[in-house]
Amino acid sequence: MILTIKNTPESEISCANCRAGCCRLEVMIISDTGVPEEHIAVDQWGGETMLRLDDGWCSAIDRKTFMCTIYDNRPWICREFEMGSYECLDERIELKTIAS
Repeated sequence: MILTIKNTPESEISCANCRAGCCRLEVMIISDTGVPEEHIAVDQWGGETMLRLDDGWCSAIDRKTFMCTIYDNRPWICREFEMGSYECLDERIELKTIAS
């Protein structure tokens, strides 16, 4: 099945052509999946999130390939973020707007 973004019928929805838009979102670490310590930020209350660098991107994203460098140990939320879901489509539209 090929999903499309509203108003852009030719656009296939695929992680391979997305440039990791979801990797700019704040990701809470709510279960132990083995995320390496160097990719974890801790807030003042002890809550853990994926570390985001100054440019807003997740520290675990490879900037050349836009692939996750800790894929097998990625947080639960990343595992649940479904390709083609309304959240995915919203992020793709937002990235397309920013790039325009």
